[in-house]
Amino acid sequence: MTKRVWVKVLTADEKAVMGARCQQLIADKLKPLYLPEVRPTEFNYPVDMLGRWRGSKYSFIVRFRSGWPDNLGEEFDAGYARLDHVEESIQDLLFDVMWQRHTGQWWRQHAALTLDEALAEVERMIPPV
Repeated sequence: MTKRVWVKVLTADEKAVMGARCQQLIADKLKPLYLPEVRPTEFNYPVDMLGRWRGSKYSFIVRFRSGWPDNLGEEFDAGYARLDHVEESIQDLLFDVMWQRHTGQWWRQHAALTLDEALAEVERMIPPV
């Protein structure tokens, strides 16, 4: 006998609302606090902060530009926080707050938070700038 498991998938409208809230956090609080201006260096330096959806996960990203002579001007993205939708919660929209280790592996820092609680936790996390 197979066991049924009910999961809640994010709708396009929910993703749009959540993405707008995350973009607002980036624009209103994170960028002014951590990246008020771009300061070129001879090493890798941050030039932008942005967010991006990948499936049911929303990543907070810092874009870096290289100042090294051999790859001057090349850019790359480095994630520092991620909201993972908890699909097993069918009543509410809940998210796990994840942070990225130096190894590139994502680790859960907080489990099953509401969107407001999760965004408050992301606001407290210091990006690699």
